[in-house]
Amino acid sequence: MASTLVMFPPQSAKTREWGARIAAALPGLHVVVAEDEAEAAKALPGADAAFGTIPAGLLQQAKQLRWLQAPQAAPPAGYYYGELIAHPVVVTNFREIYNDHIAAHIMAFVLAFARGLHDYLPRQWKGEWRREPLDTGVVHLPEATALIVGVGGIGAETARLAAAFGMRVIGVDARRRDAPPGVAELHGADQLDTLLPRADFVILTVPHTPETEGFMNRARFARMKPSAFFINIGRGRTTRLDDLVAALRAGQLAGAGLDVFEQEPLPAGHPLWTMPNVLITPHTAGFGPYLDERRFEILLDNCRRFVDGQPLRNVVDKARWF
Repeated sequence: MASTLVMFPPQSAKTREWGARIAAALPGLHVVVAEDEAEAAKALPGADAAFGTIPAGLLQQAKQLRWLQAPQAAPPAGYYYGELIAHPVVVTNFREIYNDHIAAHIMAFVLAFARGLHDYLPRQWKGEWRREPLDTGVVHLPEATALIVGVGGIGAETARLAAAFGMRVIGVDARRRDAPPGVAELHGADQLDTLLPRADFVILTVPHTPETEGFMNRARFARMKPSAFFINIGRGRTTRLDDLVAALRAGQLAGAGLDVFEQEPLPAGHPLWTMPNVLITPHTAGFGPYLDERRFEILLDNCRRFVDGQPLRNVVDKARWF
């Protein structure tokens, strides 16, 4: 008997197309593209697999559900609720699709700070021709150390690019034990505090999890070099913005490049908007071509693997959210 995949609402032209493509490619998989929660609830008791977000109230009906594909690389807080964590269903996500785009965005921040663009851009807007003194205002990257916090796909690609600029890259990761190309040292998460004072750039790529919520705080900023820069493109709730503002005002670090924030959009009038040593992008580090096709490729590949009884890609530790 064919397995059943339920695609949860809301639907779009894209997800409807995905459903049709999966059904055409895998005749052994019955695909239900549910247009509303009532249709999803009707199909869920007989479903073996699902795509999307399952409301807690419906999960109890999923007696035979064995696989759930999350609709994001790092779903928002609340996706991994207690009943889902306790359920035997295996959850996978869309990690790895952003590696090249986000790594390039990180390096844009690194290069901007290294070459003093955070100083020169405001002068350009004022029409002011004023140089920093000779041999100042530059971070010589072959003598700089990057600390990458979270050496998954994005962190590993960032390490490769940073090493190509001559930087020494050290990494911290909660799970990884093998140092990817470009990483000179790889340490466990418990070593973060001892490594922060060594870094000229501290780069966060970690997801928001119970362990990482608010873990970049005033005490950790105080451990950084006053000449170091902080970059966060992971998740905003990993970093206490009030603590970051206080650290910047106190001169405990040289600047910050931020793509994600505790509250999004960043409120009008927030001090970070006008701080001269802060570069801000509005949660766009992952923007780039081919993302939808990359999502579909993972979904289709996992559908094939599921039908064939093979190991799934991107399996999540539900209790840790990643």
